[in-house]
Amino acid sequence: MKIALIGYGKLGRMIETIALERGHEIVCIIDIDNQQDFDSDAFRSADVAIEFTTPHTAYDNYLKAFRQGVKVVSGSTGWIPRHGEEVSRLCREEGKTLFWSSNFSLGVTIFRAVNRYLARIMNGFGSYTPVLEEVHHVHKLDHPSGTGITLGEELVAEVERLNGWESGLLTNPDGSREGTEDVAVDKLRIDSIRRGEVPGIHSVTWESDADSITITHDAHSRKGFALGAVLAAEYTACHEGLLTMSDMFRF
Repeated sequence: MKIALIGYGKLGRMIETIALERGHEIVCIIDIDNQQDFDSDAFRSADVAIEFTTPHTAYDNYLKAFRQGVKVVSGSTGWIPRHGEEVSRLCREEGKTLFWSSNFSLGVTIFRAVNRYLARIMNGFGSYTPVLEEVHHVHKLDHPSGTGITLGEELVAEVERLNGWESGLLTNPDGSREGTEDVAVDKLRIDSIRRGEVPGIHSVTWESDADSITITHDAHSRKGFALGAVLAAEYTACHEGLLTMSDMFRF
């Protein structure tokens, strides 16, 4: 398979290594200093482009790839509130293909399934209140994280007494805190921590007066994200439309 990379930071380089190990060819690498290469034969030859950039550039990158007839796999977060409906329309009505996930880790995909299952159980136990916490490196621009929002939305969908989520406490790299622990009783609170070079830790805690139940996913490195992105590219090469990890792994 021929792969183009959009974004060539630490994760992009790791994706390149894993793609080559799996026998794929990297035909084009686009970063901030060579945007003109979107309009190149090398980029157009790609079966799939894998995009990991920023909330501010992701949507434009999708459009540039779509114009060249290239499918996209993306893990960029933060663009959905402004552009989610339009991207969905492009995939639904104009034949474009985007595989998007807030987190490509296979472990996180399993964790999401466990989170949904536990939420269905806890729906029947009103004495427990859930709180979600996400921890990431200091370079992460958005909060809550895309994965935190995904986990939160999936939890809320299973619990009748909840009606959406709200940002709670944000702990900054210097230890200062902002935000609040006091959210509406029908909202899930999502707390965020920015610390060091943490690849990603997500925890869901169900708290009652008697006890608490916590499930946690702790990423040891970005390798799991990179492998998942390449697996998603392999899947996307022979599928169309707006795709997610739930399409690739049905559990």
